Amino acid sequence: MITDVVIAGAGPNGLMLACELGLAGVRALVLERLPERTRENRANGLVGQVVRMFDRRGLYERLTGTQGPPEPAPGFVFGGLPLDLGVLDDNPLHLLPVPQLRIEQMLEERAVELHAEIRRGHELTGFTQDADGVTVQVSGPAGPYTIETRYLVGADGGHSVVRKLAGIAFPGVTTDLTISRTAHAVVPAELVDPATGRLDIPGYGTIPPFLHHRTERGVFVYAPLPGTGTPLISTMEWSGQDPEGPLTLAELRASVRRVLGADIAFGPPDGQGPHMMRKLTGGNTRLAGRFMDGRVLLVGDAAHVHSAIGGPGLNLGLQDAVNLGWKLAADVRGLAPDGLLDTYESERRPAAERVVMSSRAQSALIGPGSEVTGLRALFTELLGDPRNVGRIADLMSGADIRYDVGVDHPLAGRWAPDLDLADGVRLAELTRDGRPHLIDFTGGDWGHPATAGLPGSTTPCTALLLRPDGYVAWATDVPEPDAESRASLRAAIRRWLDASRCAAEGCAGGR
Repeated sequence: MITDVVIAGAGPNGLMLACELGLAGVRALVLERLPERTRENRANGLVGQVVRMFDRRGLYERLTGTQGPPEPAPGFVFGGLPLDLGVLDDNPLHLLPVPQLRIEQMLEERAVELHAEIRRGHELTGFTQDADGVTVQVSGPAGPYTIETRYLVGADGGHSVVRKLAGIAFPGVTTDLTISRTAHAVVPAELVDPATGRLDIPGYGTIPPFLHHRTERGVFVYAPLPGTGTPLISTMEWSGQDPEGPLTLAELRASVRRVLGADIAFGPPDGQGPHMMRKLTGGNTRLAGRFMDGRVLLVGDAAHVHSAIGGPGLNLGLQDAVNLGWKLAADVRGLAPDGLLDTYESERRPAAERVVMSSRAQSALIGPGSEVTGLRALFTELLGDPRNVGRIADLMSGADIRYDVGVDHPLAGRWAPDLDLADGVRLAELTRDGRPHLIDFTGGDWGHPATAGLPGSTTPCTALLLRPDGYVAWATDVPEPDAESRASLRAAIRRWLDASRCAAEGCAGGR
């Protein structure tokens, strides 16, 4: 029996890909070398377009327990500098402060609902491929075995075994110039302003929460994350002592003293955890030489690693999975137009390059030296202009991504705007099936009238074709269909969705 898709790695990216494949009718088999989900919390939430992507798959409601669209964040940081997002008329930056452990749990539950199989304690050890498929060697609890699959996807992190066995280069830069320490810790209540969450540190002054607070000696962060009960305290130093062994609170307190020149008498976290206690030396910025090698593909950290500043990692990796899922499923089902799967790399590599650029720029802005202090003063002035704030917010959220879909329209290739439809359905509710949709704002000339815009509302065009990943494949402003616009729509369907699929599933006849 041939498995449709094998995914190596049951982290968020691998599980999200399994969900997307399941929505498209393709069953995924996920291999995870760890016998159970890790208790180490590697991230503390989602930043950027992926929050709205979760809304469009019904996953935001699962994580938050609330209905309705996510609200954009009133503020954030860029390179340790405050970013006032309240000055924007159209704020694209969304935050979802949920521990990665919870995100993985929810994604695994959803993947299983969509008939994915998760095998924990099963490690990929090798593979061979030919033009028709991949033979995967696996080490499991009962011994070694093989799996025949049409495609293999490496979602197995920065040290990806899949990438290494495929012989895909991972060029970039490794540095050992910084030491980062992060831990959950309890701060004395008298140091915290209950109204603002600011820390008032004797001998130093006031520090806002969540801000990368830079001094000439390092960076300090105090993050009282909602729902966790215990805040995170983090430091980064450009040089200094690095005692051997795991991080301790005493070592973190000493680091805080060096960075701020003042003491904070924080103590161990309450409860059973899991609690973070992590020390990292240096960092990596690397981008895979290619994201595809025959029938082997890479997503997430297996394809790119970079600084975590600004929290772009899950935003980038999870959107890799959403971009790849529908294309890979179409190929497996024999419905993919020629070249569709190749657009995974041509679309997602530029997105990864922009994240690498952004993280490098932010790392430079929190670096040491009086020159950097001057640069930060200049950036502070620049961020007083709403136009610059908007460009940075677009960059950090991923809202500035535009794919080349071959259509000349301002919306083409962009993330579809959030819309309310005439039948009382939000666009985010319409797209939870992971299918393409033709949205008609004319009252029925393009598609089913139930998808028309709300009466009297401002609509961005007269009709648009939505890809399964939420991006616009085609749009028009003509008030009524004519020969040219119909031909343009048919060309977009052939390029992205395949005409036979749309005829069978109704994407050109309404939703």
